[in-house]
Amino acid sequence: MHAEADTYSASIDDLAAREEAALPAHDPIRDALNRVAEDPGAIFEGPVLVAIREARQADPAAYARIRAEAKTLKVSVGELDRLTVPEREGSRGQVFTDVEPWSESVDGAELLGDISRVLHQHVIADAPTITAAALWAVHPLCIDALTVSPLAHITAPEKRCGKTVLLTALSRLAYRPLPVSNISPAALFRSMELWQPTLLIDEADTFLRDNEEARGLINSGLYRETAFVLRTVGDDHTPTAFRTWGAKVVCGIGKLADTIEDRSIPLRMRRKVPGESVTNIRLSDRHVWLNLQARMARWADDNREAIATSRPEFALGLNDRAQDCWEPLLAIADLSGGEWVGRARAAALALHGVEEESPSIGVELLRDIKTVFDERGASRIASKELLRVLTDDDDTPWATWNRGKPLTVRQLAARLSEFSIRPKDARLPSGEKLKSYMFADFREAFRRYLSEDTPFSSATPRQPHSGAVSGVSPTETHTPASRIKETPQPAPDKACRGVADKSAHLAERDNQGEQTGSVTI
Repeated sequence: MHAEADTYSASIDDLAAREEAALPAHDPIRDALNRVAEDPGAIFEGPVLVAIREARQADPAAYARIRAEAKTLKVSVGELDRLTVPEREGSRGQVFTDVEPWSESVDGAELLGDISRVLHQHVIADAPTITAAALWAVHPLCIDALTVSPLAHITAPEKRCGKTVLLTALSRLAYRPLPVSNISPAALFRSMELWQPTLLIDEADTFLRDNEEARGLINSGLYRETAFVLRTVGDDHTPTAFRTWGAKVVCGIGKLADTIEDRSIPLRMRRKVPGESVTNIRLSDRHVWLNLQARMARWADDNREAIATSRPEFALGLNDRAQDCWEPLLAIADLSGGEWVGRARAAALALHGVEEESPSIGVELLRDIKTVFDERGASRIASKELLRVLTDDDDTPWATWNRGKPLTVRQLAARLSEFSIRPKDARLPSGEKLKSYMFADFREAFRRYLSEDTPFSSATPRQPHSGAVSGVSPTETHTPASRIKETPQPAPDKACRGVADKSAHLAERDNQGEQTGSVTI
């Protein structure tokens, strides 16, 4: 096989050498070669690839000139050969059947309503999930006009909740559906480059959780501008860009990696109960799906330009990444009009509102630390004491962080360093040095990552403790060591003085820690 390929390449090169005529100065193919040579991230556009492939099949001499020009410009001829290989069994022409668009213009609201009704006939899911699935199913047909393509994540807490049924329904609606139950990283990016399909990955929980490379490839496909990976190609190991841009569905039980869920439209399934009934999707009328596909294709053709320029009003309450994910779906809803304008935003808030209840492990750690500071009203806490409080509660992950063993001081420091928070040295009256964390160092992290939680602290100032802390002061007066273990008591002369400015209270607590150097141990 390799010998045959080498012979072919050699014959092509010999033929090119005998050709005296060059490509025309402003030939589209030559322009494309120059563009790729100047910009390693550039790609050959579809029409140019079709023209080169046709030349390779119909006129070997013409392809020889193209190949020789590419070699002169230092464009990978191996990659050019790969991209323009003649279609055969297994190529684009045999894998997918192009849908003939509907003969008449299509009303978008009516189309989305029909898609929703068909999904309801076969799938047990709540209204927001059905709404999101209907909108998501249309977006692959508009992929060339979009700059964002969110994943669709079909998930359920247990098996037999209908995940595969919804995946099958989306595959019958999708543009160039490519369903797989497992896929290697190399097959993933090469499939996306060659076919630009709608990739539907079932059983994702069985192999994606521990496959960092595959997760990275899937994550890279969210934004069109960055939907590329570089791999070396050919005997000369030429760095080559492969597209990962395209619509993708991942289906599995439970949570996947946070990075995947953060780039997804969550489609949450539930188990059927007595009294709920659906139609078996395997026995459904094929023509119903073909009818929907044709109407979707016509609507996308008629609205592609409007989709490209659409700037939909965001759904208030979503975070920035969720807004990005919903942008193409909201654009489709707005152009369809009717009830779908409000229905799409309600679905976004319903689905992502549930999602926000599961914070990342880093945010959960910050939240628990804030609770410790607030309960003690302290400005500084010793590292060991903070760790002890965190790990004393068996309901938190910190008590069993290390395969059943508690979180360590070093691991706590490593986690907090990701937020630019580091322990500082404090000196006790005995002269002993102690690592401790200051409340002031957490303020920025609390503000940025816990801003949607309850406020940092009550607006009413906390009562100062008469003996809650111990430490060294810049003055010669020290808190007696015997008072370290005394039970904290509220100051007798402090009563509630009304609602004060919250920021001022936090600043007062920061200043207290800086001035006294007191540390809770």
